[in-house]
Amino acid sequence: MSISPPTPGVSAAGLGEVLALFRAQPSLTRADVMQQTGLSRSTVNQRLDALLAAQLVIPGGEGSPTGGRPASRFTFHHERGVLLVADIGATGMRTALCNLRGEVSAERERVVDVATGPQAVLGAAEEMFAALLAAAGRSADDVHGIGIDVPGPVDFDSGQVVSPPIMNGWDRYDIPGWFAGRYDCPVLVDKDVNAMAFGEHRSIYPEVRQLLMLKAGTGVGAGMIIGGEVYRGADGAAGDIGHIQVAVDDAESEPLCRCGNTGCVEAYAGGWALVRDLREAGRDVASVDDAVTLIRTGDLTAVRLARRAGRIIGHAIADSVSLFNPRVIVIGGQLARIEEQLFAGIREMVYRRSLPLATRNLQIVATKLDTRSGLVGLALLLADGIFAPDRVGALISRV
Repeated sequence: MSISPPTPGVSAAGLGEVLALFRAQPSLTRADVMQQTGLSRSTVNQRLDALLAAQLVIPGGEGSPTGGRPASRFTFHHERGVLLVADIGATGMRTALCNLRGEVSAERERVVDVATGPQAVLGAAEEMFAALLAAAGRSADDVHGIGIDVPGPVDFDSGQVVSPPIMNGWDRYDIPGWFAGRYDCPVLVDKDVNAMAFGEHRSIYPEVRQLLMLKAGTGVGAGMIIGGEVYRGADGAAGDIGHIQVAVDDAESEPLCRCGNTGCVEAYAGGWALVRDLREAGRDVASVDDAVTLIRTGDLTAVRLARRAGRIIGHAIADSVSLFNPRVIVIGGQLARIEEQLFAGIREMVYRRSLPLATRNLQIVATKLDTRSGLVGLALLLADGIFAPDRVGALISRV
């Protein structure tokens, strides 16, 4: 994520702490800030005056009468600018314009093939961003940050995709650099399932500290929340559950995966694998959506393959449950729409293979945010990065 370096010193830290309070609560008085920070009145006045001057905080109504003059209240100026986010999948892309709280204001969707390469896909994203800005009466100067997620492994610090199995031409491509000449703002790039996990965690399960997000769509991937934060691993490769190799009893041979290995979870149970197997069985399907539609009609072969996919995915999830003991497993992606068939196999394997201590309070649920989880998660990650306490001083110095 490309963000200006933090301003050192007590002043910047104090500004960041105060702004964090306003971002987390609807409105506050000066007395509220004093009580919650322990800062003196003069220090609070200094911090608040700086935030007001930068228009990061604005007056926000009056306090409740207490027999005297009501105290003035202030609120985070979440309409001061906008965020642009793009959730890029293997076969489609959703973009959104969000306010500075990370709330989605408007969104658009387009069919894309990520394998056509970064210039074609990012060009389409840029067109959609321009349309969103125009419809909202905003300009590029109003954009405070851009968030992009992709269906492949990401080096989070550099914002580059590294050796992605299905993203031809994306390896080490400078995604932040693509937007540098168009927008003067930070650009965050992350794996799609990490964004989805963060969106579900913060919006639906904020009290849950350990959460696993499974995306079962064209491919299979996972994002992890550990201690309330996204866990990316040492190099950004954590959660690549789709490329765990498994032994399947009824398989005549190990299928070739798109990553080049054989016997991966995704090669048996990903959406593209279901399309392959259904076509081999004589069914007229051309896409994952076609496969989902066929399964939901009750086609016996399609239902059998879906339940088998659920058991194979469940095998890999069970290993994850034993490894880091999540409290909630959220399942999203196109295959989450066949909950009855897929979830049965997943639950069967997880509860059979994992220890009772790891499953006694475990919830396995479908996504609540559905197709918006990536957009929501990206916007929240982006807002947290831009307004991180140690970055606020640098942000104000640019105003």
